[in-house]
Amino acid sequence: MPRTRVSTRLHVTGGTGYLGSEIRRQAPSATWERVEICNAGAVRSLFARLRPEVVIHTAYRQDGAEAWEITVDGSENVARATREIGARLVHLSTDVVFDGRKGAPYVEDDTVCPVTDYGRAKAESEKRVLAAHPDALVVRTSLIVGGRGFAPSKHELAAADPAMTFYEDEIRSPIQVGDLASALLELAEPDVTGVLHVAGGDAVSRAELASLVAGHPVRRVPAPPGRPLDCTLDSSRACALLDTRLRGVRDVLDASP
Repeated sequence: MPRTRVSTRLHVTGGTGYLGSEIRRQAPSATWERVEICNAGAVRSLFARLRPEVVIHTAYRQDGAEAWEITVDGSENVARATREIGARLVHLSTDVVFDGRKGAPYVEDDTVCPVTDYGRAKAESEKRVLAAHPDALVVRTSLIVGGRGFAPSKHELAAADPAMTFYEDEIRSPIQVGDLASALLELAEPDVTGVLHVAGGDAVSRAELASLVAGHPVRRVPAPPGRPLDCTLDSSRACALLDTRLRGVRDVLDASP
């Protein structure tokens, strides 16, 4: 179970998203209110009113016209407002801040080298968050799945579409949404700062993930130029810190119907 104190005042940004909803399910006392995070004044006013002790920042936009503003500027606004009230910040980031050309799992000290717009936005948001709130914790994670008893993630829904084709050489470390939420709630309290990798224990391609979800082979192709390749994360540091077990996706999906 998460080690967060019952009395901890927790606020979740992106509280209606796939991950944010699971965090709120596990921590029913957590607050969430819709706010325009690109509006620095609105974020400061919200936090000044709610006075959370911990903010878990899951809100982002992966693509579209406002993706950079929400993912980068919005994250910086959240970080500044969180620091102003003396609260702890846990900021969610991604494995695609790396290009996947290292040839070995990435550790926290590896230099970021994104190749996609989303990866570049997340890399910049990490930089700005840590500049605005030096005691923040940046948690890099990977593709999120549900499995038995959970609503399907967008990756599971895609696997059910027979028209979809999946990359056979883009390798990730998928994590179960409940495991990730539980880990984040543990990390809300300890004095862990900087960057931490929190991902599942299996390295699988997007094609293998889709096959595991679908229960049969799927159409697969090599990733086109400009895609990240093997972005496997080394989560050994997190595993040593956490009670939550970061299960591999094969274990998660083998337990599903």
